[in-house]
Amino acid sequence: MKTDDDLVFRALADPTRRHLLDRLYERDGRTLTELESELEMTRFGVMKHLRLLEEAGLVVTRREGRQKLHYLNPVPIRLIHDRWIDKYRERQVSALANLKSELEETA
Repeated sequence: MKTDDDLVFRALADPTRRHLLDRLYERDGRTLTELESELEMTRFGVMKHLRLLEEAGLVVTRREGRQKLHYLNPVPIRLIHDRWIDKYRERQVSALANLKSELEETA
């Protein structure tokens, strides 16, 4: 059984999917045609990547008339950050890293 974290990490592991997230970060509410125009791959390929991003909760869609607009949902990335990255930035770890750097500089 895949957890939410597994889905997010899997989605973020691919450079094309990260590119799509970057484009949505720059400007939300893009159509498939807009996103596809920036990539050298088939429409079907882009759709597969977007589907994985949706399954991971990183992209949400909304229909406006005949168009389906794609929006970035940063919440899953923030949850990954809080659980897997932020805890390693605690004060003690930071102090040890600084001490290591200072000792290496004087050696």
